[in-house]
Amino acid sequence: MAESSEEPGLCDNTCGAHNEEQLLDPQADRCQALRKLIHYKLYKMRWYFLAVVCLLNASNAMIWITFAPVADLTASYFNCSVDTVNYLSLVYLIVSIPIGFVASWLLDTLGLKYAVILSSWLNMLGSIIRCLSVAEFINNKQSPFIFLFLGQSLCAVAQPLVLFVPAKLAAVWFPEHQRATANMIASMSNPFGIFLANVLSPVIASKVQYIPVVIGVYGIPAVFGCMLATAGISDKAPPTPPSASAMHSTSETFFAGLKQLLKNKAYIILMICFGAGLGIFTAFNSFLEQILCFRGYPNYISGLCGALFILAGAIGALVFGLYVDRTKKFTEVVKICFALTALSLTAFAVVSNLRDQPVLLAIISSCLGFFCFGQYPIAMELAVECSYPVGEGSSTGLAFISGQVQGIIFMVLFQMLAKPYAAPPLSSCGVNQIEIYDWSISTLVMAGVCSIGACIMIIFFHTDYKRITAEADCEESAININDGNEPHT
Repeated sequence: MAESSEEPGLCDNTCGAHNEEQLLDPQADRCQALRKLIHYKLYKMRWYFLAVVCLLNASNAMIWITFAPVADLTASYFNCSVDTVNYLSLVYLIVSIPIGFVASWLLDTLGLKYAVILSSWLNMLGSIIRCLSVAEFINNKQSPFIFLFLGQSLCAVAQPLVLFVPAKLAAVWFPEHQRATANMIASMSNPFGIFLANVLSPVIASKVQYIPVVIGVYGIPAVFGCMLATAGISDKAPPTPPSASAMHSTSETFFAGLKQLLKNKAYIILMICFGAGLGIFTAFNSFLEQILCFRGYPNYISGLCGALFILAGAIGALVFGLYVDRTKKFTEVVKICFALTALSLTAFAVVSNLRDQPVLLAIISSCLGFFCFGQYPIAMELAVECSYPVGEGSSTGLAFISGQVQGIIFMVLFQMLAKPYAAPPLSSCGVNQIEIYDWSISTLVMAGVCSIGACIMIIFFHTDYKRITAEADCEESAININDGNEPHT
């Protein structure tokens, strides 16, 4: 544990001069708060907490996107259509909408500890139930897909809890100069899990009979994460806060916070645009294999593009996270990244309709990931900044719910726009598929929606950084107290 603050006791000397009558007025109340705020401590436990959240986020993401890179083989194994396999990804979006509000309330009311432990158990139990779908004694008596869908749904319940945690964790456990970086690490663990699934699923399930191996392998991190969370997390917040704003995290009640968010113009714009980007990403990642196989690209190419998409995104998030921690230019980074994301997605929509362009597709996927995910954790920090003092669980949670709602709309829309074709000779789509789809119109609409979102964000989004301003005011008041002056009101 390291301590970083002014010398303890200075505020005590000043505030101690107030008598009991003075302690009843607002100035005295502020002085009492400043007495606590002058002591900031950093605990090593924050890194353990961060590591557990990263593992849970990665595990949950791997379970979510398990079958997307091998949708054709999964359909063959379970003797169902590819559309049915797509529902395994779609259920995450459907379940997370009602559960998202519960997750936001739980985070802002009960705290991080209960949210993380509960999500770890749901994730583990869901992964175990998924394994039952490929157990021989189940296959002989029941429809295995029922267990697969049930386990997937239980993991989907856990998703909002782990997705909403990063901003709250960064605000409660990390100091001001580490918040964006901590949020970036925790947030990017989710796409890192998607990256692993895009790499491992096509490698492990090279043939239909290896689908059960994929399901079993992805259950191991879920069990390990549950053990670490249950055994190692005992506090929802550090005994002494790391920053001024951490002292007043969730200063608004849950429902009062929601009302404030819905009246905040800047937040509404960010929520809609971020939600559109998140929804498009969900659809893109779920349909990538189906988009590319129509033009003859094998599963390992779509898996490679998906992996590069996430890997480049992690690099982008690291670069932008460190930059924003030093400069605090949240808005500028998000706007630039949004514009370049739209440009990259437009390029993908064009090139994905060409055959024999794996290198160009890989480059475009990398650029798309770099700018798309580069803004992801920064947008979460920006949501907290423009909505402070509303709780981090509510501000980030509502933005994610917006993304899930739009994700459902986009997935249904893009599937409707996909044109069915009899499998052409050069198609690499599933061995047992009678019909495949041309996704050219869907990808163009995808790029168009992203471009509209970028324009709205660039033109209409403007905000003050309310949390940073509040922390600066607290520190200035503390300095005034130490100098023997009255704090500013």
